[in-house]
Amino acid sequence: PTSADRPGDEMKLGLFAPLQSPQATPEMMADLAAGAEELQLDSIWLGEHVVLFPDYESRYPGSPDGKIPIPKGSGLLDVTAMIGFLAAHTSTVRLATGICLLPQRNPVYTAKEFATLDWLSNGRVDFGIGVGWSWEEFEACNVPWERRGARCDEYVEILRTCWTDEVSSYDGEFYQLRDVYLYPKPVQQPHIPIHVGGHSDAAMRRTARIGQGWYGISATVAAAEADIKRLATHLEAAGRSVDDIQVTVSPGPGLAPDDVAAYADIGVDVLAPPLARQRHERLPEALEALRPLADAVHALA
Repeated sequence: PTSADRPGDEMKLGLFAPLQSPQATPEMMADLAAGAEELQLDSIWLGEHVVLFPDYESRYPGSPDGKIPIPKGSGLLDVTAMIGFLAAHTSTVRLATGICLLPQRNPVYTAKEFATLDWLSNGRVDFGIGVGWSWEEFEACNVPWERRGARCDEYVEILRTCWTDEVSSYDGEFYQLRDVYLYPKPVQQPHIPIHVGGHSDAAMRRTARIGQGWYGISATVAAAEADIKRLATHLEAAGRSVDDIQVTVSPGPGLAPDDVAAYADIGVDVLAPPLARQRHERLPEALEALRPLADAVHALA
């Protein structure tokens, strides 16, 4: 597989699944994997937060009140473990981070983990990255919050040398890496596709510079259209166009089959609605709710 295989003329249906304990049991995840393949979903997008907090000042951008909608006593499962588990229970669906908080991670470990996941999944990984919204989480990971965007850009360069070069090295502001071998290399060539998440101009400029895709959360078709128009401006400034990348949008709850064509018309390549129910006993209902959307997407082909 090659990164260039991803963008295309036909819209695909994915799923945004920020899987949480205690609902996301092994049995639930195995059934989710089977259901995703039965529905012929393109991809499952998984979220990342290492820790959460009883109280925090940072505002979560995905909800009106600025609070992340994860109840007390729950937390997101580790994204690398989830991809490995789902890879073992699937053969066609792509497994993606939506998104991975790259600047608060060790870049060499991250390169190793995701190269291994791509190897074990036979080239089915998409690497979505973002710079984060919670300074408290960066503090918990003992990583400076300041200049996290520049740190993210540098870490992407480290990923690339680890994924593509026989001998990898890097000498930057935030990280120095002497000559090393990092194997396995990803199955996908030249490397795992990098999707940049976020709605800020900085995120869109980063997409234009280094992205094979853009990942956004837009509650309405109008909001997504405005985002894609801004993205196109930044891509054009970098000598690229939206046709060069994969545009993935996770819409708000309540997506109707009649909305699918509207998202396709504005240039969305992968539509990834959120998983409505995570409790195992409610999973069949949640998967069945996706069937009319899958039918609407397939009707566009």
